Amino acid sequence: MMKYFFILIFLFFAGANVLAQGCSDAGFCTMGAMKPDQPYNKKIPIKLRSIDVSFYRGKTTLSPVVYVATLDANFSLFDDRTTVQVKVPYQAVKGNMGETGGLGDISLCLTRNIYASEKFDVNISIGGKIPSNNSDLTSEKEEFSGLPLPMYYQTSLGTYDAIAGISLITRKWLFATGIQHPFNQNGNQFSFQEWVGIYPDEEYLEKNPNALELRRGTDVMLRAERNFRYARFNFSLGVLPIFRITNDEITDFNTGERVKPEGAKGMALTVIGTAGYNFNVKMGLKLLIGYKIADRKVNPDGLTRDSVASLSYFYRF
Repeated sequence: MMKYFFILIFLFFAGANVLAQGCSDAGFCTMGAMKPDQPYNKKIPIKLRSIDVSFYRGKTTLSPVVYVATLDANFSLFDDRTTVQVKVPYQAVKGNMGETGGLGDISLCLTRNIYASEKFDVNISIGGKIPSNNSDLTSEKEEFSGLPLPMYYQTSLGTYDAIAGISLITRKWLFATGIQHPFNQNGNQFSFQEWVGIYPDEEYLEKNPNALELRRGTDVMLRAERNFRYARFNFSLGVLPIFRITNDEITDFNTGERVKPEGAKGMALTVIGTAGYNFNVKMGLKLLIGYKIADRKVNPDGLTRDSVASLSYFYRF
């Protein structure tokens, strides 16, 4: 039975239209108290230390295909109620306009359990993201060499972000909310006008949102999730709305003035399901699938996705 279970998982993963970074998610929806499918177990101290290794293969709403491998390490600090999470991704992108690869943004998060009972737990998190580069990667294709690439191709969002969140966890339910605020504009230089006359398909060019010196808006997320846990298998189904509550800002290519693209503020809504199998109390596999229900009209940050999927292996010490 187990053999067929894993065969189905890998066949689905290989054939799915999977995408990295999440449905309009800048990263904080998988940090600390805001993570999906969090364990609730009063007998086994599984929150002491853990390591997750996850693999993504994805295609954006345009041509780029994204490959991401992420190391997610959690370890206790001071006592078993306080944990520190560190996420380090490596990302590679290949598309019609070029290829990129390198270290992604590093995430750091401190989570504290502030209330614990037999019925529910409450956790709070504070943290941030550190950019690995300035989001100013350029094409290395011979015919487009040196031209700025859209955010779809960037391995970093190029901003220092602050993150905070809170969650309530029971044996059957998870409710969480969080906020992510970028402090600076990045160094992205993409405007499709600069590619006109060089790239053969102008209509395709215009589908890539301009992101010249992008400053992302602030995001607020909500998560509601129902969990089903058995001896070795576990499943969850939930919704993840993310609200861009302040508008993105970019520099207008023609005038040099700062402008707010119309439609860049609003909600992105994703339905998310997970399926996991525990080999024992220490290690297991987890599959996560998400499908977009609604999205913002304009996404200069390049985070828009139709669907997301990840397969991860975890080990708990």
